[in-house]
Amino acid sequence: MDNNKYKLLILDDDTLIARTISVIGESSGFETRATTSPESFFKTLDEWQPTHIALDLIMPDMDGVEVLVELARKECTARILITSGVGSRVLDAARRSAVEHGLSIAGVVPKPFSPGQLRELLNKDRDSRGDALEPDPHPDPARRRFEVTTEELEAALERDEFELVYQPKVKCADSDLAGFEALVRWRCPQRGLVPPALFIPVAETCGLIAPLTRLIIRRSIEWFAREVRACPELNDNPWRSSLVERLTLSINLSARSLGDAEFIEFVHEQCAAASIDPFCLVFELTETSAMEDPVSSLDLLTRLRMKGFQLSIDDFGTGYSSMLQLVRLPFSEVKVDKSFVMSAPRSEESRAVIRSIVELGHSLGLRTTAEGVEDPDTLEYLKEIECDLAQGFLISRPLPADEALAWARRHLNSWRE
Repeated sequence: MDNNKYKLLILDDDTLIARTISVIGESSGFETRATTSPESFFKTLDEWQPTHIALDLIMPDMDGVEVLVELARKECTARILITSGVGSRVLDAARRSAVEHGLSIAGVVPKPFSPGQLRELLNKDRDSRGDALEPDPHPDPARRRFEVTTEELEAALERDEFELVYQPKVKCADSDLAGFEALVRWRCPQRGLVPPALFIPVAETCGLIAPLTRLIIRRSIEWFAREVRACPELNDNPWRSSLVERLTLSINLSARSLGDAEFIEFVHEQCAAASIDPFCLVFELTETSAMEDPVSSLDLLTRLRMKGFQLSIDDFGTGYSSMLQLVRLPFSEVKVDKSFVMSAPRSEESRAVIRSIVELGHSLGLRTTAEGVEDPDTLEYLKEIECDLAQGFLISRPLPADEALAWARRHLNSWRE
């Protein structure tokens, strides 16, 4: 293994603890650097481009939450490990705050921690990420931090710079493959891989979300029909004989698409051309999106359900009107927000929320899905409370089309054994 691939930057005002974390990191295959100064920390961050960060919340000059906010402003993509001697509720609140700011959290470790506990977390996170931790091909911070322009997006669409990856979903009960979620990525020749959080909002505001959404739908349906539905070993099985047991393809739907009068006809035509039953498609819509234009949302979503498509309310539990939207709109699936799922191993409150959402969904006749599953204990808990589906890095990271199909075949063979 190339140790330089994994770089751990440590910020802790206790030099002994910083050194301890450094030693543990080095024993786990990380190159490490430690500092007690936020100023030195941010300078090293820009110059060194770490893949991981270990951050103490309680510091005299600049507290950990302030550091997290600044990391978000810098669009930091490193995996962050939060450590502190504060209570578990404060730690979980800091984690949720970091996630809300778009940061990637590897874990939360209360102080005092054991070397074995920290080593296990670092090893698991490193091994589960694989190629996802490859260094940024354009490490210059000035190149990474940029605002996407309408002209850039228009050019990217013309040059076909967008690509799709697919994240598998499995059944919690027996880990059988249930389907995939299609996710878009922008591979910009000048900027490298641009995260969706940067370009999707721009596409929505400048009127380009419609052509981008249609590109995603067209390309993902073609892949699903050509590779997944056409693969006998993935479909021609007695346990998938009924329609409700067929593999599904989930696609995120922007609120802006709800005002597209021709959207339903376009999707239906794509399914017909690919000989895909509409029931196999699941459109995921956040409750926030559904609230932007409630009348249009109700009209279009009702028509989608009438055509046979499935609908999922995404990020459930994070908005102020979740319950209202769940009852008001014709959803067929409720998706537990990953912030609850990822904190489940350490938080009884998060586990209670997950259980409540699953029970609520089932009481309304909805399928339930948990995203952000990263450890076996969480998957076991989801199985215990009878959550239907799960997705996350424990199962698989999002994969390019050919790798996703290969993963599905390997998983099926393993599942049969």
